[in-house]
Amino acid sequence: MSHSWILALAIPFFLFFIGLEYYYSKQKGKNFFHFAESIANINVGIAERLTDIITVIPFYYFFKYIYTNYAIFDLKSGVIAWVLLFLFTDLIWYWYHRLAHEVNLLWAAHIVHHQSEDFNYTVSARITIFQATIRSLFWGILPLIGFSPEMITTFLLIHGLYPFFIHTQTIGKLGWIEYIFVTPSHHRVHHSSNPQYLDKNYGDVLIIWDKMFGTFKEEKEQPVYGLTKPLNSHSFLWQHFHYPLELLLAMKKTTGFIPKMKILFGRPDSVNPELRNILERFFLKRNTGYLPTLMHKRYIVFQTSFSLVCLFCIIFFYDLLPLVECIFISFLILLSLINTGAILEQRSWIFYLEFSRITLVLLYVWVHFPHLVTSVSIISVAAILLYYFRPMERQYKRLLYQQVNG
Repeated sequence: MSHSWILALAIPFFLFFIGLEYYYSKQKGKNFFHFAESIANINVGIAERLTDIITVIPFYYFFKYIYTNYAIFDLKSGVIAWVLLFLFTDLIWYWYHRLAHEVNLLWAAHIVHHQSEDFNYTVSARITIFQATIRSLFWGILPLIGFSPEMITTFLLIHGLYPFFIHTQTIGKLGWIEYIFVTPSHHRVHHSSNPQYLDKNYGDVLIIWDKMFGTFKEEKEQPVYGLTKPLNSHSFLWQHFHYPLELLLAMKKTTGFIPKMKILFGRPDSVNPELRNILERFFLKRNTGYLPTLMHKRYIVFQTSFSLVCLFCIIFFYDLLPLVECIFISFLILLSLINTGAILEQRSWIFYLEFSRITLVLLYVWVHFPHLVTSVSIISVAAILLYYFRPMERQYKRLLYQQVNG
């Protein structure tokens, strides 16, 4: 069974509402969107949606294996079964989400969702393949209870729509709905770093779980969004891997197996925040003597749009595309996402990624058209590119940055 076309059509659906929210916020004179934050959020979402096509099918068969061999009950499709599926899915989400905030190993996957200091629809895209995988493992409880994999995968597609709409500042409190369902007001609390709001409102669709288990907090003061120690980086790679590196460094500085495991399975507030400063000095070396040009923003918008178009095509035509094409487009998208983050961070090695993309395209053409003329042409182009590598690099950086000192 394939839901790839649904996943593909979700892309323009979400982009429409992001655009609508942006237009509304500007009309009201609100500053809910910042360029670099929005681009970083969308890029994380592109990577997750790309990897969905890899994880959806294996997890369907994972659910099927559990259902076939270990199901406690056999819950046939019907009104009662669908209601129960909804309740169990939402309850499991609550506990997955709560543990993802309370256990370092899980927080390492979930932290990316909370890094943005904006709060708008683009933030809902900040899901990683690591988080999606862990979440799906939790949902392995559903086939064990007795829900069929067809019911589960169909319902999860619907269930996944709701959280998108609660990532917004444009909707206030919603009266009686606040008592039953998770609303934007509830979720603003969850995403804030205010001390009184930390580790609250884990629910996905129903807020009743938070009220039952003592983690509910009403929105009263203006939330401050992002991590308690702001990330201050839009690097695609750093956003994904800074916390796992912090955990590894913390474990390296700790002696004894049990203490190391306490770090891995302990709470996030047990990790020394100064460890990130050590890692930043090593990994985040920015060029501070430059300012972005007008072309800088235009190029990033173009590159992000290109990635979105490629993503739509690979998902929509997934069942028709040969494996080689899928791998090629996927690598092209990932290189583009890393490059966009590096451009935002003014990394010195941005042109190497551009050159890697060109090399990837040349290799693709060479593999698909293995003729003598093609080979000679590609070798000639490659030789010219290598010869003019440094002049092209300098011109590339001039287009994106202007020097302000020195």
